[in-house]
Amino acid sequence: MDQVEIFKALSNKTRLQILNWLKEPEINFPGQAEHVGFEDGVCVGQIQLKTGLTQSTISEYLSLLQRAGLVQSVRKGQWTYYRRNEAAFETLSQLILTKV
Repeated sequence: MDQVEIFKALSNKTRLQILNWLKEPEINFPGQAEHVGFEDGVCVGQIQLKTGLTQSTISEYLSLLQRAGLVQSVRKGQWTYYRRNEAAFETLSQLILTKV
């Protein structure tokens, strides 16, 4: 777990929002529930719609979150789905508790 990458990923308001939304995808992405559910995570397109940012910006944000280990992705055909890596958040929590 690269601490610099993690804190860099957390230093942006939109990336923090994305992580918060992914914590409860059923509530935050109701449009996806009708189509494919949340077994694999949330589709990039749903995240883009919610943020109102360009696809390239969202892809960059999600890539940074993935490099930091905070999200995991699954590719299905032309679609990529993201979900939080809860184990990474537990590790981060323990890191903060022991370093402070």
